Amino acid sequence: MTPKKKFYITTPIYYVNARPHIGHVYTTTLADIIARYHRQRGADVFFLTGTDEHGKKVADAAHDRGLTPQQFVDQIAGEFESTFERFQFTHNDFIRTTQPRHESRVQQYVKQLIDRDDIYLGEYEGWYDQGQEEYITETNARDQNYKSAVSGQPLAKVQENNYFFRLSKYQDQLAEYIQENPKFIQPEARRNEVLARINAGLNDVAISRTTEAWGVPMPTDESHSIYVWIDALFNYITTIDADDCNHYWPADVHLIGKEILWFHAVIWPAILLALDRPIYKQLYAHSFWIHEGQKMSKTLGNFIDLSKLDDYVNEFGLDSLRYYLATQGPIGTSDADFAHEKFASVYNADLANTIGNCTNRVCNMTNRYFGGILPEHGAHVKESETYNQTAKECVAQYVDAMSQFQLDAAAASALQLVRAIDGYIDKTQPFKLAKQAENMPMVGTILYNCAEALRIASLLLWPFLPIKIEQLWKQLGCQEYVDAVENQGLGDFENWTQWGQLQPGTPILQADPLFPRKK
Repeated sequence: MTPKKKFYITTPIYYVNARPHIGHVYTTTLADIIARYHRQRGADVFFLTGTDEHGKKVADAAHDRGLTPQQFVDQIAGEFESTFERFQFTHNDFIRTTQPRHESRVQQYVKQLIDRDDIYLGEYEGWYDQGQEEYITETNARDQNYKSAVSGQPLAKVQENNYFFRLSKYQDQLAEYIQENPKFIQPEARRNEVLARINAGLNDVAISRTTEAWGVPMPTDESHSIYVWIDALFNYITTIDADDCNHYWPADVHLIGKEILWFHAVIWPAILLALDRPIYKQLYAHSFWIHEGQKMSKTLGNFIDLSKLDDYVNEFGLDSLRYYLATQGPIGTSDADFAHEKFASVYNADLANTIGNCTNRVCNMTNRYFGGILPEHGAHVKESETYNQTAKECVAQYVDAMSQFQLDAAAASALQLVRAIDGYIDKTQPFKLAKQAENMPMVGTILYNCAEALRIASLLLWPFLPIKIEQLWKQLGCQEYVDAVENQGLGDFENWTQWGQLQPGTPILQADPLFPRKK
């Protein structure tokens, strides 16, 4: 028996100095869509997310609330877990960096690096971004006018003893790897940015702190704790470094926001090289959301927090939020606007008027003319000659787009097929043909084609709209797909998307609109 192809996708682990917001939900939604897609293709998927729980910012936030760091991280990590459950994400594991399984393995990996002389004790004197808990080189500090590139706050000048990782040792090897693997860092602009910084020269990086009371102790010197960012990066392997899970490495995709590109694109692969472990296959760094045309900030008070997202779920439905995030979000190099008017417009145009309306037309006509039973595909209808070819082309476009992380284009391919159904109905006009009894075989052919094309479109749309599409499958009598979802979504995508799977005689049910139009 041929083993299933494995697919390992990760989000970043989210820092718990604040509660979940749109950034966390967005990245995890993208990962969830990709994970569902690969399960649908029959892959053995491992989807990892979690929380990053060490560091000075966490300790300070706990102190401000009168809590111990552990009490604080338990509280916030719990909010992340409950949020991800409410949004119905299908992650296989939720890693927390305060868990023993993580901390003990991090110490093992660091000890290996020390034994290999890839970590040494030295002195750091330079710039430090306190808000990001990140060391900044003199060149970058000067380019940033000695302010944080993220918060805009002044950088701090620090001098302290640290353990260093020999990042400079891997400069040439990293540059060569990135050049030889053009898809390794995406989008292309991020790859170019990373290569430019590597070619400008890499310095060794401090990987410990003496003032970090809340962190994983260095394995050979408990007066130092492991720098939170180094500790966090190891989560991708601490999780799966067990006999039953280590076959998932290397990860297929690390999905992150652009603000943490450097750690993932340079420091993390260099550490993997030092440990003699394969480098992950791809890093995808998306951009940021803005809100109603303005950058989100504490000063403006315009962050899209959980309560705001819940408002959209309550008004439009969870699937509609998933769809908007995936198709209108900052997946590329440009930031994207989360605007209410645009949300409502996309909902009505794509979901209510296209998917919802097409479903109603097909199911309602099948019930009106054939008593709710899928008719035979028999009589020749001229306009049907290239119909199944349209479905085949849309599936091919969809698969290509998904392979390139172009979720907006993938969804557009599915909608193209749905719109083709509407166009086919408008051309053939089965509602007029049905007025004469001798035309009913032709009406049967038309409605069979419509239902079959809608079935294929539904398979393409399921990763984006799982709740509503599962309702549609029940309307179309596709219980096999519903059962597959209950079994971790494992499917037979290649076979299922072939034309002619729906069987005449299948009950086609009428139901309330999948996506009621909003004013």
